[in-house]
Amino acid sequence: MSERKAIESWLTDMDGVLVHEGVPVPGAPEFVARMQQSGKPFLILTNNSIYTPRDLQARLSRMGIEVPEQSIWTSALATAQFLADQRPDGTAYVIGEAGLTTALHAVGYVLTDYAPDYVVLGETRTYSFEAITKAIRLINGGARFICTNPDATGPSNEGDLPAAGSVAAMISKATGVEPYFVGKPNPMMMRSALNTIEAHSETTAMIGDRMDTDVLCGLEAGLQTILVLTGISTRAETERYPYRPSRIVDSVADLIGEV
Repeated sequence: MSERKAIESWLTDMDGVLVHEGVPVPGAPEFVARMQQSGKPFLILTNNSIYTPRDLQARLSRMGIEVPEQSIWTSALATAQFLADQRPDGTAYVIGEAGLTTALHAVGYVLTDYAPDYVVLGETRTYSFEAITKAIRLINGGARFICTNPDATGPSNEGDLPAAGSVAAMISKATGVEPYFVGKPNPMMMRSALNTIEAHSETTAMIGDRMDTDVLCGLEAGLQTILVLTGISTRAETERYPYRPSRIVDSVADLIGEV
């Protein structure tokens, strides 16, 4: 195997890497501070489309992780960019929260339930049966089906909640139409992030806590991949996958000296 090039830019997942169950991972504030001090390009990524970057900036700040708003990249932003590239100034019927609707408005999209170009499904705290029914009818009428991310469940204080991937499966069952998922593990999420910070895949590392999303999409986008053990995947579980991360470390605290 050829020697990997030095890391000049960083992409890192948020939940399970920098924060876990509402508290910062030990060493995460120092790691983010070091990335900013280094001057190297970086982005914090999340598949969650509920929040705007400003919302997430405030959430991280309350936990002692200071990061500029422009250094946060969400599946909502990636979805909006994808749609703007595919069909500029289009129209969409959206099931989602402010993170998604704000991103779509910012790229010039009109949100409507009248013959939209797309039905765009994202995360929301309260999925409405009425809204899902409307989405099914619009897709049957010819609207293209987009989903921000394929995650089947999301975390809450009470336990797992159904997430966009589960609702997408219900809509697909009713329509026979599969959505195009923009978020991880689609390497589109990685490439849009790389373009945002003008980074090159050969000199960028992706840090994540999940083999099936973070490591997979980093690998498919040609990045170095670093699995941390502070979230979902364990060291033993990595042996069940046909691919491997470039490295496994206990947490981002082990990477502070490398930034």
